[in-house]
Amino acid sequence: MLASSVRPRASSTAARSLCVRPAGRREDAEPPVRRRAVRGFQEIPHTGSNGWINLLRFWKEGRFSLLHKHMENTFRQLGPIYRENLGSQSTVNIMLPTDTSELFRSEGLHPRRMTLQPWATHRETRRHSKGVFLKNGTEWRADRLLLNKEVMMASAVRRFLPLLDDVAQDFCRSLRQRVESEGVGEKGQRSMTLDPSPDLFRFALEASCHVLYGERIGLFSSSPSEESERFIWAVERMLATTPPLLYLPPRLLLHLRAPLWTQHATAWDHIFSHAEARIQRGYQRLQAGASGGSDGRFQGVLGQLMEAGQLSLELIKANITELMAGGVDTTAIPLQFALFELARNPDVQERVRAQVLSSWQQASGNPQKTLQGAPLLKGTVKETLRLYPVGITVQRYPVRDIVLQNYHVPAGTLVQVCLYPLGRSHEVFKSPECFEPSRWSGAETRADGLDAVSGGGFRSLAFGFGSRQCVGRRIAENEMQLLLMHILRNFRLTVSSREELNTKYTLILQPESPPRITFTTLSH
Repeated sequence: MLASSVRPRASSTAARSLCVRPAGRREDAEPPVRRRAVRGFQEIPHTGSNGWINLLRFWKEGRFSLLHKHMENTFRQLGPIYRENLGSQSTVNIMLPTDTSELFRSEGLHPRRMTLQPWATHRETRRHSKGVFLKNGTEWRADRLLLNKEVMMASAVRRFLPLLDDVAQDFCRSLRQRVESEGVGEKGQRSMTLDPSPDLFRFALEASCHVLYGERIGLFSSSPSEESERFIWAVERMLATTPPLLYLPPRLLLHLRAPLWTQHATAWDHIFSHAEARIQRGYQRLQAGASGGSDGRFQGVLGQLMEAGQLSLELIKANITELMAGGVDTTAIPLQFALFELARNPDVQERVRAQVLSSWQQASGNPQKTLQGAPLLKGTVKETLRLYPVGITVQRYPVRDIVLQNYHVPAGTLVQVCLYPLGRSHEVFKSPECFEPSRWSGAETRADGLDAVSGGGFRSLAFGFGSRQCVGRRIAENEMQLLLMHILRNFRLTVSSREELNTKYTLILQPESPPRITFTTLSH
């Protein structure tokens, strides 16, 4: 259990039984509460005051790849709040939802989070525009409101959900054909054990391209294009090289032509090149449509933004590229974890499948109605991200001084909510070690009896919170739910071992080794 200074308040009955009531005082009046004096910022427990010595220790001990475990262990040792200095970066780290709630109330009209300086330096040196991920202030807000119309609102979801469903169904059709032709067992119950991660990466890229660019790129064929494989490699390389660059001045590394910076910049160049080619094709399709060549179908988010004409082509390119770069690994890897957890929890798997099949039948195969009637699918995604958050922190700079765990935190301090220890905390979740999608239903949440302590709605933060939550959230949520829905309709999932997966951190959390899963076909 993580240490905590949150204590249950003594009942008023007990308090009255221990007190002598002053003359003239009402019998039911509460005694005055004696507030503790707020402690200073420098009194917050910390891991060491010298950031450069801490950084050297991190590198020497290989802690970057286990940063999530380091955070969990540090909370156990120091309590629910601590300061950390790493290189040029200083943070206050928290995990309890009550503190997150206070942080949220102080984020202001233009919330700021930590800038990924290596990404910003790449944009500046290559003279690319920045998307909303790297912007702040009024400029961020104006662009974000325009993007929300095309990717976050319910009307946008209705437009792109059929495209995601097409890709999810094609993925399952392709996988089923493979299992039936290469698997073992009787007809109708063929089984095949495989590492699904390469297929899931291709699914995520195919789905992202279909929604963002309005085009399919044929990744479920027997020989995917070299260009697409190179894009997946570039995203993985970009993510892997980002963490060590966060604590060093990128422009110094650029000047020194450090190999780490060169690898990072080259990966981003591949990502932008991939986006540029598709954006040009999208522009040509839009021009053809204006000349009477369009059949009126949804042309993807790119087409919608171009048609609206409220963002410049450079800004559209910047934001679409960020969405593409952030939309592959961040859905493919949680899907690996979700399939693994469903496979090693067969009772949970059967409950989710039963709800999916019932809802599918009632909705006559309509994907949106099926999702609405199968809340355990959304619970499965939330439960997966509770245990395995893609990004392990959510950051904000409060716009006013705040008090966290009775410590004064000045405005402008970088505060991080640490999601991995949050999701596994006994103070926040009942039986956190159990994979239980139903815990996210309203009745189950109330039954936990932890809301008073845990801050209610700030327990699920994998997509962030407030106006600065992940801009691709609706795409990712629906993409994962639809694929899980079709997989559960087509396959029973099993694993040979139910042991925990070891995980590593490379800007996103992922398995040290992808799990091998057995897919057994089910009759429709």
